[in-house]
Amino acid sequence: MGGMAEPLLQVEAVRKSYAGVEALAGVSLEVEPGEVFGLLGPNGAGKTTLLSIAAGLLAPDAGVVRLSGREFRPADRETRRLVGIGTQDLAVYPELTARENLVFFGELYGLRGAGLAARVDELLAAVGLTDRADDRAGTFSGGMKRRLNLAVAVVHRPTLLLLDEPTTGVDPQSRNHIFEMVRGLNRGGMTVIYTSHYMEEVQALCRRIAILDGGRVQACSTLGELLAMLGSTVRLTVENPPPDFAARLAGVPGVKAVRPDPAGVVVVPVGTAAQVLPDLAGLCAATGTRLTGLDIDEPTLEKVFLHLTGRGLRD
Repeated sequence: MGGMAEPLLQVEAVRKSYAGVEALAGVSLEVEPGEVFGLLGPNGAGKTTLLSIAAGLLAPDAGVVRLSGREFRPADRETRRLVGIGTQDLAVYPELTARENLVFFGELYGLRGAGLAARVDELLAAVGLTDRADDRAGTFSGGMKRRLNLAVAVVHRPTLLLLDEPTTGVDPQSRNHIFEMVRGLNRGGMTVIYTSHYMEEVQALCRRIAILDGGRVQACSTLGELLAMLGSTVRLTVENPPPDFAARLAGVPGVKAVRPDPAGVVVVPVGTAAQVLPDLAGLCAATGTRLTGLDIDEPTLEKVFLHLTGRGLRD
């Protein structure tokens, strides 16, 4: 973590149970000012509960949430205004127009008059709904409703934006629109916590990622550090290696293990493939071994997730 700025959001040992079932079993994490922080977990991992507590909509049974160093409780309306939340369930009113929805939520947050009108126009443009501004939200496609939902979440210019599955069930065009808008809000200084079922979204947007499973944080790190947990696997297909080839291969820096395979394939888990390949090729040349095939299996966020939780994201 760079710099000495205090975290914008601190979650410390937060627990929450519903009817005796523990949704959060002591979660701690910190989100830095200005970052897009990814939150991943299978269904039922506690993501929505954690976001509700971070938004001040729900009180934890135990533990503390701090926003900008200040303890944050649901009754604390001043602090709650610093947070915007885009929930999985749409918060827009179908019988109101897009503009009326934004005005209604803006007024709830104390915005008025010309300032509010300008903000509403700015947001309608940002989510690509200017030409549908005066149509009832109930007539919108799923993707348009999601875009309006995001605009509603940021009408009061929150410091922290919490997004719970903001692109679920939308068309690719709307998904892209939401994606670009999140990027733009973040460039403008807004801190974002982003949960998604789509690994590639999190991989593209987020600087750091927490993986939540069973109400606990299983890992929290940068994408690079998470990928390094698994490392790469190099498969070499070789012809006429010397008897001590496997032993010499094991001595190459960065090689974690050597698993020979009956078909003349040697499987080598390594830290980073790029660092090890020149030495592997050099060893083959030095021992007169012909390298006839090379396959590199690189880690992905999906594979790290499976490794940590033992199941897919959509289970």
